[in-house]
Amino acid sequence: MNTPSPGRELTTEAELRALLAPLQRVAVLGIKTEAQSSQPAYYVPAYLAGAGVEVVPVPVYYPEATSILGRPVFRTVAAIPGGVELVDVFRRPDDLTAHLDDLLAAKPRAVWLQSGIRHAAFCDALRAAGIDVVQDRCLMVEHRRLAR
Repeated sequence: MNTPSPGRELTTEAELRALLAPLQRVAVLGIKTEAQSSQPAYYVPAYLAGAGVEVVPVPVYYPEATSILGRPVFRTVAAIPGGVELVDVFRRPDDLTAHLDDLLAAKPRAVWLQSGIRHAAFCDALRAAGIDVVQDRCLMVEHRRLAR
């Protein structure tokens, strides 16, 4: 059995640009609905959609939601047909490990933990599976700065 090459923690401008420049499809784990449009977990993915990125909503709450940002909702990242390049995570650090098996099954290229979110053991497990990670950065801020 082949062991995946270890993933990296992306921190430099060059690493972030290489991840963001070709970005086409992002799952947003913990996305909020339009009713919470003033919260980052809604307006960051709305920005990405407006910038031409396909956003795939994966809300944790809101069982009644069937679409967010005009896109169908999925309840796990691994259930998304065709996979995604990046998973943007809006979850508290203490809640991350509950999503680890789903993320490992989905095998995205990278997992992005939003501003204020860090979790060493969670990120170590992702990197061991060959998944790159970004911690404690706002995807909207970095996309605006680097992806154009």
